[in-house]
Amino acid sequence: FCGECLQPCLQVPSPLCPLCRLPFDPKKVDKATHVEKQLSSYKAPCRGCSKKVTLAKMRVHVSSCMKVQEQMANCPKFVPVVPTSQPIPSAVPNRSTFTCPYCGARNLDQQELVKHCVDNHRSDPNRVVCPICSAMPWGDPSYKSANFLQHLLHRHKFSYDTFVDYSIDEEAAFQAALALSLSEN
Repeated sequence: FCGECLQPCLQVPSPLCPLCRLPFDPKKVDKATHVEKQLSSYKAPCRGCSKKVTLAKMRVHVSSCMKVQEQMANCPKFVPVVPTSQPIPSAVPNRSTFTCPYCGARNLDQQELVKHCVDNHRSDPNRVVCPICSAMPWGDPSYKSANFLQHLLHRHKFSYDTFVDYSIDEEAAFQAALALSLSEN
């Protein structure tokens, strides 16, 4: 594991392996020196300036490469395919993919997060912040769920995007729901 992926596992009182979920001693974590050697010896061209850089230094180089910065600036801006009431994504937080609060697995959509946690963290007793709730306008990023798995299974059976208009406040949403329910009768 790279340090960034392993770090969340080391920050709990009883660390568990992100792969097999067995307890491990953080003092016995070994660096994969053979992988570090490979990353330091293999070179690849930068996607911007084509300069050959070792893979170990590629991320740092790309983040400071002027050609890459120019390419990023010239990328087409997001334009919705059809008209939408939702704000353009650059101005809103990511509410479509989430990071597992136990092991740091990334880019999980809501259903994948639920499945991942059921499959991999069923017996994890740690209190964690729900990444779905904390991404919502009403979410509390400091609230730790006492039983995260049950929370996921009960509160996140559907995607909020299907039912929520993030551009209106709670009172306006309540009024719209009331008006809609009265018009259906």
